[in-house]
Amino acid sequence: MKLTLKTLFVTGPLLAVAAIAFAAPAAENWENHCAKCHGADGKGQTKVGKKLNIKDYTDAKVQAAMKDEEIIKATTEGISEKGKEKMKAYKDELSAAEIKDFVAYIRKFKG
Repeated sequence: MKLTLKTLFVTGPLLAVAAIAFAAPAAENWENHCAKCHGADGKGQTKVGKKLNIKDYTDAKVQAAMKDEEIIKATTEGISEKGKEKMKAYKDELSAAEIKDFVAYIRKFKG
């Protein structure tokens, strides 16, 4: 197939729409990637969450202290402390849109 400018204009938007269509919802991604540590309810009261002293996302003070950009950065790049990984990076597993969706999802935990 010969790639032409016309081909790119026609197929490019279709590929973008297809990628978006296959993005998993934030709740599904939370369950698959986050709930083990943060808990399904966002309280961080799992075995791993307690060990790592994970913040309670249902606490309004915790929510107020968190910036959207920090949530995105932590999810994208992961979190390390003293050279030890506390949370893995998800940039290779989740799209930028899926990571951004976590912000709204986490904000819903606030009581």
